[in-house]
Amino acid sequence: MDLPVLIGNVFGFKALRALCLKDLRIPTFYIKTFQGPPHGIQVERDKLNKYGHPLLGCTIKPKLGLSAKNYGKTVYECLHGGIDFTKDDEM
Repeated sequence: MDLPVLIGNVFGFKALRALCLKDLRIPTFYIKTFQGPPHGIQVERDKLNKYGHPLLGCTIKPKLGLSAKNYGKTVYECLHGGIDFTKDDEM
């Protein structure tokens, strides 16, 4: 099970109006299955040429239905507005 998928699906379920995660215990055997990132934050900063502030990213919504032109315009507006990177939700 992919932890972000589990949390995202539970907290994104519209039928739940109020939900608060008070505790989360992950079994050691499960934690050991995660390899960790292939490199650290410095490599990401170097790729983006972004230093001196926390990196801020966003996911473009809606996931489907934007033309390439409108998707590009939305990405441009995000980056021009100060977002450091965007994520394609379908990748």
